[in-house]
Amino acid sequence: MPEASLRFLIDQNVPFAVSEWLKEKHPDWIIQHVKDLGFEGKSDAFIYKWAQENRAIVITYDEDFADARMYPLGAHHGVIRLRVWPTTYDNREHQRSHCPAVDAST
Repeated sequence: MPEASLRFLIDQNVPFAVSEWLKEKHPDWIIQHVKDLGFEGKSDAFIYKWAQENRAIVITYDEDFADARMYPLGAHHGVIRLRVWPTTYDNREHQRSHCPAVDAST
């Protein structure tokens, strides 16, 4: 019996390009962005419920998904909360203008 493929649901706050990059790097994974599914603007509860019904791991920047009271460990298929800063090119430019040490290190 073939192994089940990993399935990911990428939240709307994660750039669509991340979804495309993951699909390229891992063609054997099922990777869907909320934009692919027409879920833009849907609530966290909706996203979470869909992910659980479809056995998907949620990838998000949303810190609400890190709340163990709402999403207890072991009660879902997985949540990967990204905490990468800056999250956009614009933020990086803002950081450079306010912190010269960052400009020197990049």
